[in-house]
Amino acid sequence: MSVVDLVAQVVRIATPYLLAAAGGVIAERSGVISLTLEGFMLGGAFTAALGTYFFHSLALGVLCGIAGGLLLAGIHAGASIRLRADQVVNGIAINLLAVGATRYFLRIAFDSASNSPRIAGFNESPGLVGLVENPLVWAGLLALPVAWLMLNRTAFGLRVRASGEHPEAARSVGVPVGRVQLWAVLWSGALAGLAGVYLALDQHQFSDQMTASRGYIALAAIIFGAWEPLRAGLACLLFAAAETLEIHLQGTSLVPPQVVEMIPYALTIIALAGVVRRVAPPAALGRAQE
Repeated sequence: MSVVDLVAQVVRIATPYLLAAAGGVIAERSGVISLTLEGFMLGGAFTAALGTYFFHSLALGVLCGIAGGLLLAGIHAGASIRLRADQVVNGIAINLLAVGATRYFLRIAFDSASNSPRIAGFNESPGLVGLVENPLVWAGLLALPVAWLMLNRTAFGLRVRASGEHPEAARSVGVPVGRVQLWAVLWSGALAGLAGVYLALDQHQFSDQMTASRGYIALAAIIFGAWEPLRAGLACLLFAAAETLEIHLQGTSLVPPQVVEMIPYALTIIALAGVVRRVAPPAALGRAQE
């Protein structure tokens, strides 16, 4: 495999991580824990497959996938911000809801417990050409730089950062902290839903639990990147490179397959163990607001 093909494979694998991490950074910088990225991605993947299959339209499939992520994000925001539920417990509940709901509606819509029928996708051309032609790949590459610009160069970004660091001070100058957090969580749901859309269209179907912990790895990239969008993007590429290495090692007998499958997750644990004591999260992250 050439260097170009290797880089293309890393970018292809990194795309859902980049999209989900962009949304997660925005939500976490506002003070809301993004443990729900896995559920948002799964919901987006299922609704994208549903919309693409029944409407016979990629554009409508993408919109349905974003809507699926937004629906779950709205539930998360309502419980965490409006009702002030524990954000970790609520995040776990959202992820379990996404697993159960997609499995249930998969059987209703397609009479299958495992996967949907084949659907169209953007990357019909092979190799690098298909990657370049896929607009969701470009969305992934641009998502974190745009998130950086939004957080550091716009009034809304200033309000997001103030809500996550000093909500009392932000509220004292008229910033509606709850509303800012709501919009941040909705952005998180839309971008993570788009990550799910990419997975469904890239694999040309929806499969039960197809996100395979990618949402948790995106969250790990956020922490590894110290809640800074550009650093989180580099972390996403690092984890994608580890997954690429795993794929290539599976075709050899040099390493037992069980060890190979552990590589991305082991790297995640090692990376977090190395930085968790040296970085500080947003001061009000996970704290219920009055």
